Amino acid sequence: VQLQASGGGLVQTGGSLRLSCAASGFTVDSYNIGWFRQAPGKEREGVSCISSSDGSTYYAESVKGRFTISRDNAKNTVYLEMNSLKPEDTAVYYCAAVEKIAIATIHDFYGMDYWGEGTLVTVSS
Repeated sequence: VQLQASGGGLVQTGGSLRLSCAASGFTVDSYNIGWFRQAPGKEREGVSCISSSDGSTYYAESVKGRFTISRDNAKNTVYLEMNSLKPEDTAVYYCAAVEKIAIATIHDFYGMDYWGEGTLVTVSS
């Protein structure tokens, strides 16, 4: 089982990036999959996730309206489209998956079964 994250990079304030999380060893629609981020000196926080049960999506308040999570079952990949990026979005972003939990908010997305390697997003001011 593996999660491979990619798509990070350096972008100016207001720019956009799309992160990808390619899964192997399981199907993305059978797990709740999402993204965490950790900025220097800060705790890791849940950013967004997509539910395996019905495809519902959840976001942290800080990214609502700017980030969009989606899932491509044919490619077995989850994406995080990030628009209107701000310097405070600078962090290492990790994708992660957990099989059996009930999600009502992003705060329910914890206790991951699998983690991918991080991808660095840097937003310059």
